[in-house]
Amino acid sequence: MLSLQSASCCSAPSTKFIQFSPITIPYRVVKILRARCYASADKNRESIANFAGLQLEETVVDTNEGKLRLDSWISSRIVGISRARVQSSIRSGLVSINGQVVGKVSHNVKAGDKVTCTISELKPLRAEPEDIPLDIFYEDDNVMVINKPAHMVVHPAPGNATGTLVNGILHRCSLPNVGFSNQEVLSDAEDITDNEELGLGICGASVRPGIVHRLDKGTSGLLVVAKDEHSHAHLSKQFKLHTIQRVYISLTSGVPSQSSGRVEAPIGRDPNNRIRMTAIPGSNKHGHARHAASRYKIIEILACGGSALVEWRLETGRTHQIRAHAKYMGIPLLGDEVYGGTKNMAMSLFQPRTSPSCRHKLVKLVSGLERPCLHAVALGFTHPQTGKNIHFTCPPPADFAEILSQLREIGTEKPLERLKKL
Repeated sequence: MLSLQSASCCSAPSTKFIQFSPITIPYRVVKILRARCYASADKNRESIANFAGLQLEETVVDTNEGKLRLDSWISSRIVGISRARVQSSIRSGLVSINGQVVGKVSHNVKAGDKVTCTISELKPLRAEPEDIPLDIFYEDDNVMVINKPAHMVVHPAPGNATGTLVNGILHRCSLPNVGFSNQEVLSDAEDITDNEELGLGICGASVRPGIVHRLDKGTSGLLVVAKDEHSHAHLSKQFKLHTIQRVYISLTSGVPSQSSGRVEAPIGRDPNNRIRMTAIPGSNKHGHARHAASRYKIIEILACGGSALVEWRLETGRTHQIRAHAKYMGIPLLGDEVYGGTKNMAMSLFQPRTSPSCRHKLVKLVSGLERPCLHAVALGFTHPQTGKNIHFTCPPPADFAEILSQLREIGTEKPLERLKKL
């Protein structure tokens, strides 16, 4: 069994560190790992990345940070481990404070507490590998960037046990196992670290190996997947710090009143519809709503003012954030039946602006809307192994491009051109 023992003074300058790819480990831990793990470098690396059986015995020092969660503190003491893995260990009864087992991940630790933790074994994957074609934009030993098609679910969940992106990835490679509970149903543009209130339990039927952020079933575009636990933890931290660059484009029902702006409205679950989120103006403490902010910019006004091509940049990663904020602005995404971008609304906007000769084409256009017109067009992040900033862009798929082309035929103008007319 691997062991990590230290006292509160272990952060003194005399402590030595050496680099052992892919994570940095205290010198005394490296000696234990060398003595008790397999002899080969490859298997040493595998055991370290796995963390299974690693023991931490340490006394909490006064950090002057106010309340400090148990899962956060343990995560900070074992470099490279994911918080979900720590939470699983806590819930499995493998963590004690001052000799008493603590099963609550949000338990607050205080100075002088002696914490003992054993990292749990990785649970077997519940998702089965499937030979599903994937559009892989980039891949190396640590990460994979995928262009997810619309109508594909990212991970297995009740009602979608097969045919998901995760099933396809598992056919191609093995991934770190991070489990999540059945409670999580929504997933559009959501960061795991931004939505911890949904519950991260290893006991649930839904597992999401390598997944650090998600796109909704109807959303197409770029998504990054971690191929080892160190990369998972590194990317999750970037999402939590909001340093990941994410750019989306959408087609809206109607046109924003301003050519660009920032929407700041807390988002929570709609009490009248459990599969929908809603933007709630006012205090962030309203119910379970959480702070959410999005920046938008009109790229092009379409269909003589009936629609717009809008760019979105996320400051936070809430469930269905763009869709909820667009509805809040009065411009639901075209084709988004859940958030008000219905076919009837599209017809009411386009019909008065369309000549009689184009009515047939208009009806065909609207009837062909099968998903929210939302595409993750750009993604940038710091590579978890090399430290280099990498960036990817991906044009929208054929269905999005075809609708955009038809809206341009009805009429198009740039935002500046409209301002000149006013």
